[in-house]
Amino acid sequence: MSELVMCEVSAIEAVSAVRWNALVDDDHPFLRHEFLHALEASGAASPDTGWVPRHLTLWRGEALVGIMPHYHKHHSYGEYVFDWGWADAWERAGGNYYPKGLSAIPFTPAPGPRLALAADVDPLAARRLLARSWEERDLSSWHLLFAEPAEVAAWREARPELLARHGVQFQWRDRGYGDFEGFLAALTAKRRKAIRRERRLVADQGLTLHRLEGEAIDEAAMAHFFRCYEITYLERGRHGYLDLDFFERLRRTLPEVLLLIQARREGRPVAAALCLQGARTLYGRYWGSEVEADCLHFEACYYQGIEHCLERGLTLFDPGTQGEHKLARGFAPQRLTSLHHIADARLRDAVARFCAEEAAHVDGYCRAAEAALPYRSD
Repeated sequence: MSELVMCEVSAIEAVSAVRWNALVDDDHPFLRHEFLHALEASGAASPDTGWVPRHLTLWRGEALVGIMPHYHKHHSYGEYVFDWGWADAWERAGGNYYPKGLSAIPFTPAPGPRLALAADVDPLAARRLLARSWEERDLSSWHLLFAEPAEVAAWREARPELLARHGVQFQWRDRGYGDFEGFLAALTAKRRKAIRRERRLVADQGLTLHRLEGEAIDEAAMAHFFRCYEITYLERGRHGYLDLDFFERLRRTLPEVLLLIQARREGRPVAAALCLQGARTLYGRYWGSEVEADCLHFEACYYQGIEHCLERGLTLFDPGTQGEHKLARGFAPQRLTSLHHIADARLRDAVARFCAEEAAHVDGYCRAAEAALPYRSD
């Protein structure tokens, strides 16, 4: 068997989409070649925006046997695991925190695989080879964000010195509810009543919800969604990370993974939420509205997604990062782990202390969040 060789590529298009996607499972659309290419081709993840693609590939002869998205970063925007404090402390101490290495999906805080390997590749040997990409470069650090627990464990076996940082998201899982009424039946009477009231309130405001998938999402529907998405950011005084070109590329190249939830009033769309879906998981990602309407966000971004999962047999709904309000709607806390290689021992020691202190707070927060879930005790 030929030797395993690592190759760094400066653009996703340098690798065949067919070869790349052959290593990606059917539940993780964000790792697909089309998604990463849309980010680069639209300019969202490019050297001009501080995301320098340096994707890592593993080859055995002419066969592509391993892939991992990788970037050299010149800032920490669009990552959702915040290390601004580390960067500031190191810069004030006279160091250079940027560029740093990052293995993540840009602007996408969705847990999933970051390294995909062919079945006959030794995972331990592959990870030790890939580690050279940051150890042999002039990088202050390397960061693995939103990887799945099994991948985190495998990386820590390969590189025990990696520092672990813990966080929390909220996810919904189907526990055999059958349909939305079955889900409501698992909640306390108080929460069942509250959710039914919220849904009724949306309807009473003259709003109807419509789910469009795949080819049913036409150019006009995507353009309207983008206007709503931009409104969400403009309310904070800035533009979104992603532009219409990015979303249009997804519509053309990955229609089968798209779910667009439209809210309409008198037949005209006034709000929209765009999700991506895999074989088992629904990923809620982008939202915006042209109107002020009570409880519309809960309906479009949570209840419609839960209904869709129950109708399609999807067992997990990841609605995106942050939001304690998700607890009351049945989304349970999920512990997440990111991994960090810090080159300088002085900074590494300081970051290790920070992560240990933060972990204690995260554990306490998770216990409190779990106790606040609205499910019936029986």
